[in-house]
Amino acid sequence: MNQATLGLDPLHKKTRKEVFLEEMNRVVPWTALVALIQPHARRAHQALGGCPPFAVEAMLRIHCLQLWWNLSDPAMEEELHERPLYREFAGLAGVPRLPDETTILRFRHLLEKHKLAPKVLELINAGLEQQGLLLKTGTLVDATLIAAPS
Repeated sequence: MNQATLGLDPLHKKTRKEVFLEEMNRVVPWTALVALIQPHARRAHQALGGCPPFAVEAMLRIHCLQLWWNLSDPAMEEELHERPLYREFAGLAGVPRLPDETTILRFRHLLEKHKLAPKVLELINAGLEQQGLLLKTGTLVDATLIAAPS
């Protein structure tokens, strides 16, 4: 994350999105999720050829951003271009190219084809539960994490 999001800028007040994404970065089991998806993604890239693929973790983080803020593939592509916070969260700050809507769509199809989406959700929920948290979604503005009784 940049200086402002690291708390080094004394005038910077964290937005709800920054706080939410920092919390998700901390509690989501990213390593386990990447390990679940990586074997399928590797084979998909070998079959398609073309440009080098984006890292599975970056695409997974983009997928989560889409779900958390209910964004379509074209809207997600646009948000990546417009929001440095989203690029930083996905690990794409400063990279020369960003995933386009087709790349985002293909990643989602990869999850669907191998029936990985329910497993991803299960791992995320397990990670949140271990932290005593519950993800509640509403509108774009009020997605929050709350402490949940066990």
